Amino acid sequence: MSSPDTPTVAKRAERRPRDMAMSLAVLLIPIALLLGFYRLVLDGDKPISVDAAPTLQQARAARAFPVSAPSLGADWHVQTATFKRESGGATLRLGYVDPRGEPLQLVESSVATATLIPAELGKTPTATGTHQAGARTWQRYDARPGENALVLLEKGRTIIVIGKAESTSLEKLASTLP
Repeated sequence: MSSPDTPTVAKRAERRPRDMAMSLAVLLIPIALLLGFYRLVLDGDKPISVDAAPTLQQARAARAFPVSAPSLGADWHVQTATFKRESGGATLRLGYVDPRGEPLQLVESSVATATLIPAELGKTPTATGTHQAGARTWQRYDARPGENALVLLEKGRTIIVIGKAESTSLEKLASTLP
């Protein structure tokens, strides 16, 4: 039993929806301001670009195959550039983001076609037609799920342009290769 001198714990005041909204606002407003600053002032949504020139120079110096670099507009961004020597040849990879923000990859390689195509396009790529770009005829493939590819077989090298299935940028990238 409690004595009259013993303090009783006061019943906690009930929380109202307005109090909860105020608590959330205190948290969400600074987050929204930081996100806005990142996107608008720091160009947070802009793709990160790398300079492909050193990688292209390295590939040309290796003389494993003739290296072609596309001439694209300023609205295309190179995101990755790698050159790697392998036991069966050498491979140059350039990863691009097109003006619509879609990723594409350009692969140039001297690796045997029978090894390269399944490695790049998946185990069972299906040839679906051709694409004419200037004097060159590219083979069109259904590659991994959701991707299409254009493949050009030349003496000493294979060129592959791979990207999303609905991308029209595949043809644009392929047509700019010298």
